[in-house]
Amino acid sequence: MRVFVTGASGWIGSAVTDDLLAAGHEVTGLARSDGSAAALEGKGARVRRGDLDDLDGLRLGAQDAEAVIHLANKHDWADPAGTAAAERAAVQTMGEALAGTGRPFLVAAGVAGLVQGRPATEDDASPHHGPGAPRGGSENLALEFAGRGVHSVSLRFAPTVHGTGDHGFIAILAAIAREKGVSGYPGDGANRWAAVHVRDAARLVTLGLGKAPAGSRLHAVAEVGVPTRVIAEAIGRAFDLPVTSIDPADVPGHFGWIGTFFGMDLAATSTTTQNLLGWRPTGPTLVEDLDAGAYATAR
Repeated sequence: MRVFVTGASGWIGSAVTDDLLAAGHEVTGLARSDGSAAALEGKGARVRRGDLDDLDGLRLGAQDAEAVIHLANKHDWADPAGTAAAERAAVQTMGEALAGTGRPFLVAAGVAGLVQGRPATEDDASPHHGPGAPRGGSENLALEFAGRGVHSVSLRFAPTVHGTGDHGFIAILAAIAREKGVSGYPGDGANRWAAVHVRDAARLVTLGLGKAPAGSRLHAVAEVGVPTRVIAEAIGRAFDLPVTSIDPADVPGHFGWIGTFFGMDLAATSTTTQNLLGWRPTGPTLVEDLDAGAYATAR
């Protein structure tokens, strides 16, 4: 298939692009910079220059493709409202372009905030609706297009999609630990984060493109939940730092904006996804990656 991928040169998107190309798909990646464009061309992908604010470009990219995989997000933690608005506008634009075509439209989402007190499953609908919701309610918006002749699929990624070169949440936590001289965890460290290796996540996306029914919610989750204390201990080992509990009242001051997420229980299962797609995670665990030095040069 001819696949238009936003975020194609990003952490997850780069791995997805590799997997799609290996599976024989033709990839056109959205690229903001010369460096991103060169990286995509070096892999054998085509390039569409633009960004999430270029709605005309997104529309044309979707119209020209046989499938769309939307992985880009501004992730501007200083402007969450702007980030959410851009995300919603992008999904709305590409969904409208695909309406009535029956073409696949796979949209990135997450497992955060789905349920409380237990691991989230694929059966749990997102409670986030409307422009003012997290990510602009883009998951529900995308799935609504299934009723308008679009083969919409939600890609819910674990809070940590880890591996060598990751610059996401675990890299940020590692950088904070190095700056503070201590690897901390919130409270008793019993809250959990689901995790998946980036190669496993990429393979799930490719399988989802070919196998997932319209309206599906897929969970890119290999480990149901790694306790935050275990994560902090692995970071401590990686950088030879002491490990300590951070009082919940001090979490915002110690961790900054990421403290909100590190204090949440973000466990999730992927049993339904694995059975549906025949997907079996085989990559290293999060702790194995940390112990092997995957984050040795983090930030």
